[in-house]
Amino acid sequence: MRSRSISRPSRSILLRAFGTLIALALLVYLLSKQGWDQIGDAFALIPAWRLILAMVLMMVSRMAVSARWYVLLRSAKARTSFWEITRVTFAGLFSSNFLPTTIGGDVVRLAGAIQLKYDAALSAASLIADRLIGMAGMAMAVPFGLPSFLQPGALQELRSSVTPQYLLGSVSIPAGSWWQKTWKRGSKILRRLLDALSLWIKQPRTLLAALIFSWVNMVCLFGVLALLFTGMGEQISFWLVGGLYSIVYFVTLLPVSINGYGLQEISMTFVFTHLGGASMGSALTAALLFRTMMMIASLPGAAFVPGMISGAKDQPEAKDQPAEKSQAEI
Repeated sequence: MRSRSISRPSRSILLRAFGTLIALALLVYLLSKQGWDQIGDAFALIPAWRLILAMVLMMVSRMAVSARWYVLLRSAKARTSFWEITRVTFAGLFSSNFLPTTIGGDVVRLAGAIQLKYDAALSAASLIADRLIGMAGMAMAVPFGLPSFLQPGALQELRSSVTPQYLLGSVSIPAGSWWQKTWKRGSKILRRLLDALSLWIKQPRTLLAALIFSWVNMVCLFGVLALLFTGMGEQISFWLVGGLYSIVYFVTLLPVSINGYGLQEISMTFVFTHLGGASMGSALTAALLFRTMMMIASLPGAAFVPGMISGAKDQPEAKDQPAEKSQAEI
């Protein structure tokens, strides 16, 4: 007799797949409404040197993400090298293009760290700390986008622009019991996160160094978007770009689509059009180019995945120095 209900992991994957389809359908609607000709015209305005520089900044941002995790692991006495961490990080970035979650890359990074014989508990805690530091950095940029909400008529414009088509993107978010369960589990998750951070809370210099690398990542991402928008003739300041993108970043963390596909592009188009003052054609073009550059920057991971797996067999039995007390606290 078949099970009466789908298992929780399968149901979650199906919901995210459904959310991705809705978001992509809405993105196609926006593209058809705007017209490929106008998007092509906007893209043609961007000088080649801006595209090249934007791609360089995107690669630097990926390296900064690797350095942030490396700093956390090294401070926990993990015997590792920056090259190993870079290979595992890029493998995670590449895999996240296909995994049904916005944090799928972290799962791959954890698997890679375990294959390289790093302590499993320490690796998991370092990834949680890495994610939290990245979120903290982005949260610091949110205030730069708040002035756009305070402009006369901004909120009214937002309300009037939220059409039924935009609201389709929220259909995939389970209501009722989902939110109640999330609320109940909030305190438990918070305690687990604090436990995971316990090792690094005692090392403020390490946290600051990781945060600095997070800022480098953010500056590069903001720079990519600023180059694209100014190249298309849109007068949006660097700091406003950063503030608005940080808002988009938190929107894409919602577990309603696969790796934020569609959701990121729609959010960027919506935010930069109605709060940044960009034209819809420019916002759509920037969103599509930003996604494309992110995927291109992750391509080295395709070469690192096989080597990471096969190379793990040749690693020593233990990659960490004895630190039982510290690891037990995680």
